[in-house]
Amino acid sequence: MSLLERYLQSLTIGQLRAEYENRNGEPAAAAQDAVPGEPDQAAEENQKTPLEIIDSEFMRWRELLVTQLLDVVRTVSPRFFENLVLDVLVAMGYGGSVEGAARAVGGVGDGGIDGIIKEDRLGLDVIYVQARRWQQNVGRPEVQAFVGALAGKKAHKGVFITTSDFTKDAREYVQDIDAKIVLIDGRQLAELMIDHDVGVTVVQTYKLKRVDSDYFEAE
Repeated sequence: MSLLERYLQSLTIGQLRAEYENRNGEPAAAAQDAVPGEPDQAAEENQKTPLEIIDSEFMRWRELLVTQLLDVVRTVSPRFFENLVLDVLVAMGYGGSVEGAARAVGGVGDGGIDGIIKEDRLGLDVIYVQARRWQQNVGRPEVQAFVGALAGKKAHKGVFITTSDFTKDAREYVQDIDAKIVLIDGRQLAELMIDHDVGVTVVQTYKLKRVDSDYFEAE
């Protein structure tokens, strides 16, 4: 990284504002008095670079989207939710494509299995899925019942997904069994949906550009 690049990336908002005011002959804006006992947000912002502020706002937007997405997912029907989790797993690369990669089997007499998804394109192994659109946390009894359902299928791999969370006992239980069970809570599900574009859409795309120092070094 050249000296110019290091300088540009280290510029803070406060320095950029001061440079703008100097170039335009405008007086510096009066700083607001900080409230005793509370962080001086203006001062903190002035110490951040533009990229740091963009990253911070991006994460704030993502946190809001996670909350909004979970609110919507918790209102869908159980059948829709079962298909939703299969869509997420397919989007993550399991099975290769939607056609033939996954199928929902939940319903009366499903034996505790809500879906089946191929682990690879050839379908050499399958993963069984349990989907629970719950408000309360999922405990060990529910996870243990899922493990029992897998045993009935002579299977050893499963994914248990819920819109809520798992109790400590449930998480500890899956660590002590031979079967490989992955627990995905509501927050993780929402983040996976965002990362793999399931149930979300792009609102705006920005291109961040910088000075090409290599271009000017030819001078």
